[in-house]
Amino acid sequence: MRNVKRIMSRVVAIIIATLTLTSCYHTTPRQHEANTGAFYQKHHYAQNYNFVVKADSLALLRQLPEELLNGLTTDSFFVEKGNRLVVVDIRLLKNDPIDSVWVQVARDQYTFGWVHESKLLPNVVPDDPISQFISTFSDTHLLVFLIIISVIAISYLVHSIRQKHVKAVHFNDIDSFYPTLLALTVATAATFYSSIQIFAPETWRHFYYHPSLNPFAVPMIISVFLVSVWSIIIIMIATIDDVLHKLPAWHALLYLCGLGAVCAANYIIYSITTLYYVGYLLLIAYFVYAIKHYVHNNYYKYSCGKCGAKMKRKGICKKCGTINE
Repeated sequence: MRNVKRIMSRVVAIIIATLTLTSCYHTTPRQHEANTGAFYQKHHYAQNYNFVVKADSLALLRQLPEELLNGLTTDSFFVEKGNRLVVVDIRLLKNDPIDSVWVQVARDQYTFGWVHESKLLPNVVPDDPISQFISTFSDTHLLVFLIIISVIAISYLVHSIRQKHVKAVHFNDIDSFYPTLLALTVATAATFYSSIQIFAPETWRHFYYHPSLNPFAVPMIISVFLVSVWSIIIIMIATIDDVLHKLPAWHALLYLCGLGAVCAANYIIYSITTLYYVGYLLLIAYFVYAIKHYVHNNYYKYSCGKCGAKMKRKGICKKCGTINE
């Protein structure tokens, strides 16, 4: 009986000692653990977010980043372009002189690695088609390509207009306001796009990581931009249909190619100049110029008494040859 009491006394003593030590132990958060809520508000992504590698390759550290900072032996491996990555963990290492944010990503259940956020983000794109489209149109190489194509196309247009045998928006235009409206809408959308970059960069960045085509599911400033994008699509469809009805197939193709070059030039010019606040003045001048030229080239005061064709002045109808006096 005494032995039983001794054993029970020792068990109770051990339990009390364990509880005492546990209650006295205070865990302090490690400096490398990111506050998920605060991190998400600032960086717009968190654990379980999906990326796609857009660079040719991306190097990942196999070991913990602390081992690299402490000078221990480490090795790395590469993930290739097109690989999908998911964010597994995020650590903040304030003693890292390069970048305090380390991100652990996984390609699959067997392939994990760490990388600086400053190296990760330029080499990946969110796993969403809208984000990938935005990334493509923001690419410097694409802008250079568009500039070259636009210069070539516009040079050909100027030459053709001088020869008086090709229709072109803003110059020898057709009797339709849709092409002019499309060009103006593209210029406005490009100006508004750059304005968001200037005045609401974090709002745009959040939209980039969490995109939507629904204008009613995003902040007001993004909603206005999305409305302009949807307007471009609708006006473009109406423009193509109208041009094909007003011009022969070959001339319609040339006209639409020229219009595409003008729209590409508008996108480049206004998205860049707006960053330096010059784009706003250029946009106003462009509206005045485009509308003035459309009215001048497409104002028809008369119509043919026989076939009903529109005429700027009395005389011989160009369509049927009837003399109108």
